[in-house]
Amino acid sequence: MEKERLSLLRASIKAQGTEIERIFERIEERRRGEGEANLESLAYQLHNLYCAFEDLLKIVADFFENHIDDSAHYHSALLWRMKMPIEGVRPALLSETSYKLLESLRAFRHVFRHAYSYELDPKKLALVVEDALKLRGLYQRDIDRFLEQLQ
Repeated sequence: MEKERLSLLRASIKAQGTEIERIFERIEERRRGEGEANLESLAYQLHNLYCAFEDLLKIVADFFENHIDDSAHYHSALLWRMKMPIEGVRPALLSETSYKLLESLRAFRHVFRHAYSYELDPKKLALVVEDALKLRGLYQRDIDRFLEQLQ
């Protein structure tokens, strides 16, 4: 693999990781607040977190030219593809555990984005936050393992 291209991939992944961490910090701040406006802000940050992770997945997919043609299932297909190693092309980006946590976050993002009259349930939101925070401890290990295997 070309050294320059790999350096660009590493830099892009690192930059996106910085964005992801910024959103995690906002989630930590919002989860301590109270009131409906705070719940909505927390839900919005969870939505943003999934979008930031999806951007990370796109960086990897674009680098390895893993295009997904099925636009109806694009989000789930992209996520699913990143847990698979592709022999001779790239290792898996995500562990099975990270995949499941991101799948949960993706499902929440879908509901949040499309259910306009949806009332946020603080208990359900707390479960999504719990999954997101579990992911915070895992995703960097996945990325480190992925980049190490590319060498």
